[in-house]
Amino acid sequence: MKTKRVLVSDKAAQVIRELKEKHGELMFHQSGGCCDGSSPMCFPKGELMLDDNDIWLGTIEGCEFHMSKDQFEYWKHTQLTVDVTPGRGASFSLEIPMGIRFVIKSRLYTPEESENLEPVRVGE
Repeated sequence: MKTKRVLVSDKAAQVIRELKEKHGELMFHQSGGCCDGSSPMCFPKGELMLDDNDIWLGTIEGCEFHMSKDQFEYWKHTQLTVDVTPGRGASFSLEIPMGIRFVIKSRLYTPEESENLEPVRVGE
């Protein structure tokens, strides 16, 4: 079994399920730019235009998770876990009106995991 690049906490999974009920299919993107720095942002699927500067890392709760290439260079050695924390972020992410925001927790891959990573895809 391949090592997943992105995981989701139980709390974040519940929030995603609630957001999906309200907004339909969703997508995540972590740009590393303005608006909350490198916080993952949740959008209705297709609302954010992706191009060959974006990398698909996997899915969480059935939602695609993308990251900019530049940001991926910093994070490619770590497994990411999407979680939630109380407080309002300064972004346009769908969870903000709930008084929470998505955050990333990370850990370095073990050597064994690094050799067995799920492949990434560019521009999807």
